[in-house]
Amino acid sequence: GLVIDGRTLEHVLHDSLQNIFLELTEKCRAVVCCRATPLQKSVLVRLVRNKLKAMTLAVGDGANDVSMIQVADTGVGILGQEGMQAVMASDFAISQFRHLRKLLLVHGHWCYTRLTNMVLYFFYKNVAYVNLLFWYQFFCGFSGTSMTDYWILILFNLLFTSVPPIIYGVFDKDVSAEILMQLPQLYMM
Repeated sequence: GLVIDGRTLEHVLHDSLQNIFLELTEKCRAVVCCRATPLQKSVLVRLVRNKLKAMTLAVGDGANDVSMIQVADTGVGILGQEGMQAVMASDFAISQFRHLRKLLLVHGHWCYTRLTNMVLYFFYKNVAYVNLLFWYQFFCGFSGTSMTDYWILILFNLLFTSVPPIIYGVFDKDVSAEILMQLPQLYMM
């Protein structure tokens, strides 16, 4: 790991040393910046995100972390002694730092699988409906005749096909929380 002070970070963030610093950080498992200003934190996250093309996660607990949380791809605010600013600016909020592991390994995994399956569901739902319209045009001689009433189309998308994604989004868990916590390697998949 690498621990870097805020004063050292100020020198490293200049254009001449950025590439060397990024090469060093790529070789480390963890980089901890202490006593950094809010601007330095956000510049560092933006630098890693843009130059390394990496997915970034910022975790903070106070008002000085807001800019870093907003620059990152995903921001996690910890409800702490310093107030609610970090929580209000974040994508996810947790009460203590120890809950971060469960947020990432369990809820992150479930959210990813649910979202990918929802995209597939909506894609196939729309393909099925458009396919029906396509073949109907052969039946009616490409006259432009409407196959269904507009109310049927509205109800099809609003009522008939909205229940499965809601049920799936609430109840689907491909792997139990206990297994996801015991095998962090599943997060990589």
